Amino acid sequence: MAGKIGLNITQICLPRECTEDEIIEEVLKLNEDPRVHGVYLHLPPASLTSRVLNTLRPEKDVDGVSDLNVGRLVRGDMSQGFTPPLANAVMELLARHGEQNTPMEGRTVLVVGGEGPLGVALQCLMQRGGMVVLNSRRSSEGLQKQVCPHRCMRTHTHIHLHKVHLQNVEMSGVGPLTAALRMRNVVQSSSRWAQGQQYRPWTLRSLKLQPLSPVPSDIEISRAQTPKPVDQLAQEIGLLQEETEAYGRTKAKVRLSLLDRLREQPDGKYVLVAGITPTPLGEGKSTVVIGLVQALSAHLKLNSFACLRQPSQGPTFGVKGGAAGGGYAQVIPMEEFNLHLTGDIHAITAANNLVAAAIDARMLHEATQTDKVTVMSQFGAIVISQWRVMPSECRVVLKMILTSQLVDTNDRFLRKITVGQASTEKGHVRETQFDIAVASEIMAILALADGLGDMKTRLGRMVVGSSRSGQPITAEDLGVSGALAVLMKDAIKPTLMQTLEGSPVFVHAGPFANIAHGNSSVLADKLALKLVGEDGFVVTEAGFGADIGMEKFFNIKCRASGLRPNVVVLVATVRALKMHGGGPNVSAGSPLPREYIDENLSLVTKGCSSNLRKQIQIAHLFGVPVVVALNVFKTDTQAEIDLVCQMAKESGAADAVPCHHWARGGRGSVDLAQAVKQASSQPSHFQFLYSQETPIVEKIRMIAQKVYGADDIELSPEAQAKIDYYNQQGYGKLPICMAKTHLSLSHLPEKKGTPTGFTLPIRDIRASIGAGFIYPLVGTMSTMPGLPTRPCFYDIDLDPVTEEITGLF
Repeated sequence: MAGKIGLNITQICLPRECTEDEIIEEVLKLNEDPRVHGVYLHLPPASLTSRVLNTLRPEKDVDGVSDLNVGRLVRGDMSQGFTPPLANAVMELLARHGEQNTPMEGRTVLVVGGEGPLGVALQCLMQRGGMVVLNSRRSSEGLQKQVCPHRCMRTHTHIHLHKVHLQNVEMSGVGPLTAALRMRNVVQSSSRWAQGQQYRPWTLRSLKLQPLSPVPSDIEISRAQTPKPVDQLAQEIGLLQEETEAYGRTKAKVRLSLLDRLREQPDGKYVLVAGITPTPLGEGKSTVVIGLVQALSAHLKLNSFACLRQPSQGPTFGVKGGAAGGGYAQVIPMEEFNLHLTGDIHAITAANNLVAAAIDARMLHEATQTDKVTVMSQFGAIVISQWRVMPSECRVVLKMILTSQLVDTNDRFLRKITVGQASTEKGHVRETQFDIAVASEIMAILALADGLGDMKTRLGRMVVGSSRSGQPITAEDLGVSGALAVLMKDAIKPTLMQTLEGSPVFVHAGPFANIAHGNSSVLADKLALKLVGEDGFVVTEAGFGADIGMEKFFNIKCRASGLRPNVVVLVATVRALKMHGGGPNVSAGSPLPREYIDENLSLVTKGCSSNLRKQIQIAHLFGVPVVVALNVFKTDTQAEIDLVCQMAKESGAADAVPCHHWARGGRGSVDLAQAVKQASSQPSHFQFLYSQETPIVEKIRMIAQKVYGADDIELSPEAQAKIDYYNQQGYGKLPICMAKTHLSLSHLPEKKGTPTGFTLPIRDIRASIGAGFIYPLVGTMSTMPGLPTRPCFYDIDLDPVTEEITGLF
């Protein structure tokens, strides 16, 4: 914003008789107009009510008459306020017309009629100038007929707010001088606005933690901490008031206009948290993200931001539970984080289901209405234009439908359903299915879009089916893309929350990590990188192991965003390493076998030599330094911890440190924060695994061989036919998003460690053209999870009196 400052002076004409509400309505418009930097309420005294004056934003109150500006003047802090120009004019005229070489300091001043904000301001200025101020409610004419009752050696000065008398000599020029000083306030307001558009240093106030032992439940820890009001957090990290939209007290949407305001601001350091191949229990990547950010912000006093995915309601009520971190490394309030948040997933569900409804309606009406003119009159211009270029055999447009209905709940019975059985649908029965909301392409689009325009374009080019002649049918062809953008216009804004120690967090998007790319949004990362400043850190998370989430982060997300990471933090646990070293199977809800509780250095050694080493090598394929974060559990022994850290460094990690954030908060991850800071100062030689020009088959082969360790790939006839079709349609340059199990480097979940000697089977290949990637299917991928025998919702309850939630996690 450096450069010229434009002053826009707007005159608002109101009727002679207007109500207080009408005045306030006009003031509110001026408040929201970014072109207006100063507002002068030239209104009758009766209209200048307290409600009107205090509706005006203090930063635009160039007459300095609002309660806040008068209070600032009384307090003596004018760094943000304004001195009333009339009061300033009086003071300047007094100084001009005083006796030569006679200072005003020490004089006794009688102010007549000095009620209201102007009188308070004038009295304050005089007292600050060393004058003794007396007040009188008598008229100036009445006072002139009396002898001054005060017996003192100094001259008495009589001042009326409308007429100024000094030793019986009337001074003129108050009006023009007041106008000039008011304009000076407008210039000052404009200058402050311009300065306010620049990057603001953080004033982050950390929240204190007092960890307990044994560690209470996650929800108890969350409730024991009082979060900062979200508007206070926003101010601390340099957000402007107009850049946030509060959703209650503890969360807010952040507007994308921030990117334009800080477009010249250098980005901070970009840190990705990935992991080794996990057990079914998960190894705590989200917890590491939050612990690291708490350590950077609260303990190393470095600006840092966490960027996380929004959890789905399916796992929350199904088998996994909450996803806000854990222990003393959480996002708070964890109930709000896990339940609905700001409604983004509901918006995605509504948008997706609108597409599905549009498809069914289009097929029905085209099939049942034979009068072409009548049918065309019912459709919008986009649909009519598309119809005219379609051959007659495509009258019923869709032969294959690729869009399913969505619901954000695990429901196995919706994996295949039959619709259209009502008599009103005239026999148009078909089989379809429901997917869980986070598996939708619209979710992937939200995560990869870099603005509202880009999102609208991506939504429009979603391929929702194919015509009878085999041509792709898009959401734009259906005429629904504009409506989709309307439903998604608020979902595109990241949600601001905070950690237990008051560090900022962006929660945005939550695409599946095995079917989609499994990373939070590009926009959240971009906003955070601007906010932290050049020396700050943004820590984001990739879903599942480095072979899935990290590979997709680099080849898909970084390609879409243009951002380049500085460091990879690779999360490991002794538990997972023992599993990869040959330990018995681990399953959710079952007790851990003794091998995972007792010290077993042999299993740890084998796990480090296989899976940990391989995942470090995968990160090095992309030219990024690696820091291993060993997420310590209470069953881990010191010998096991030391062994993992030693072998990680021997395998090429820049550093490897144990982390205790779950039990201690940010203080337990200070060593990790220092290691990340050190690694980020090293040069990063980031590179993509493949070029966009590389053929689809070769891209798949490169991922299979270099990342997974396969000997080769095997394409089914159906997969080969799809590749030929995608090349024909011009989709060959899109990146690849492999859909495979997260429980093994291979396609076989039971193969732990570092499998070798296998051929990766590609049974089918599908395309998310709106999101911008092609996804090969390796094995069977379910887009609708089912509930377990004992779902998590059994434990969740609400107290109707206190509204307290129990059992969430």
